[in-house]
Amino acid sequence: MKLCAVQLASLKGDVQANLERHLACIEQAAALGAELVVFPELSLTGYEPTLARQVALPVSSARLDPLQAACDRLGITVAVGLPLPTPDGIRIGMPILSPGVPRQAYAKRRLHDDELPWFTPGDQALLLQVGAHRVAPAICYESMFMAHAAAAREHGADLYLVSVAKTAKGIQEGYLHYPEVARELGMTVLLANCVGPADTFIGAGGSAAWDSQGHLLARLDDRSEGLIVLDTANASAMAVPLAPHPA
Repeated sequence: MKLCAVQLASLKGDVQANLERHLACIEQAAALGAELVVFPELSLTGYEPTLARQVALPVSSARLDPLQAACDRLGITVAVGLPLPTPDGIRIGMPILSPGVPRQAYAKRRLHDDELPWFTPGDQALLLQVGAHRVAPAICYESMFMAHAAAAREHGADLYLVSVAKTAKGIQEGYLHYPEVARELGMTVLLANCVGPADTFIGAGGSAAWDSQGHLLARLDDRSEGLIVLDTANASAMAVPLAPHPA
């Protein structure tokens, strides 16, 4: 089975333009044989906490219909990033769209202190059955706690799907932590980070895949958009430049 992490520079608050870019990435990933694609944290809006309330959309929104149509046509599951409105507040969400089934959403359950003024934590774990794999989503800060991955492993996950918006310092810390997750828990790790301006920082890329022994299989650099394509059948991965966006 092939899975894909997309490294993307989202446009600040521009859901429509980001949606069109997501669709192009999904087409490219599907052409490479991917059955699941994951994007960086809050990828449809950019990681912009101060804008979250005004750009939040429910997972049922018709604005996501083009993503659903692509999933249905290509037979692919897609995990994107989007602020989600709830009765308790705005959550850092990961809508998950699969062919021919109702949409799901995971929400970040452990927030960084500087996210607390803008967001409410999620309260539900989620496991995805994709092919032969049980996939556990994780969003940025919470993925840096071994307990989060360990709980997913206890529930049968064998693949840790990590969506982040990390600085250079954050990625350096991740490159120490994620191989340890893989080794200690026997889980493959697939990481999608952003590049370019985000909130008050610059996304530092470094999207990557590690096998279940903690070996780095492939990585992208700190500034280029691209794809990491992970093949779980032979525990290999490759970095692929993102195809040019149409003018």
